[in-house]
Amino acid sequence: MLNQVHDIQQAYRKVVDALSRPGTVQDLSDAALKLDHRTDCYAVTLVLARMLLDTEVTFKIIGEDEEELTQYISRLTYAKRAEVHDADYIFVTHTAAPGSVSEALKLARIGEMNDPHLSATLIAELPSVVSGERRLLRGPGIDQYTVCEMQTLTMGNWEMVRAERNAEFPLGVDMIFADASHRVLALPRTTQMEQEVH
Repeated sequence: MLNQVHDIQQAYRKVVDALSRPGTVQDLSDAALKLDHRTDCYAVTLVLARMLLDTEVTFKIIGEDEEELTQYISRLTYAKRAEVHDADYIFVTHTAAPGSVSEALKLARIGEMNDPHLSATLIAELPSVVSGERRLLRGPGIDQYTVCEMQTLTMGNWEMVRAERNAEFPLGVDMIFADASHRVLALPRTTQMEQEVH
């Protein structure tokens, strides 16, 4: 059984580490394996929901069983549902239609110049955060550059949309990617990304 304090604190430290060192992969299996299995989202996504959501924030689920999963997470965390353009946290599950991540990025809040913290965080489920298309990452928390691999073929033109939405610092959307093996990889708004060319 998941310990709301101990297990979530350990997972939280790993997510903070992933955000402060973009492109690094963190394993949240210790917490994720203590949760009941659901088919509409990954266990690691439920760990992230329990970590990030409470009565003070709003969230949006994008996926096949949106309504059922939204009710479940709302009961679990007491967070309020919202539409994409108003949500603090946007969860795009592996059951979402192709291109859903790009569409969510287009609508997600990017904050305001005086209040950049009013932006959204987008959590996207992927087949893998350790294999797939290779990308070069640069920016704060990265020494020169690092390479990451993610399977994102069904996400549409998300990289272009992300670049547009994050173009005017400090505005933008932070992203966390999660896979079925309970791993996470984070791309803060300050991280620049490009396809690796051989």
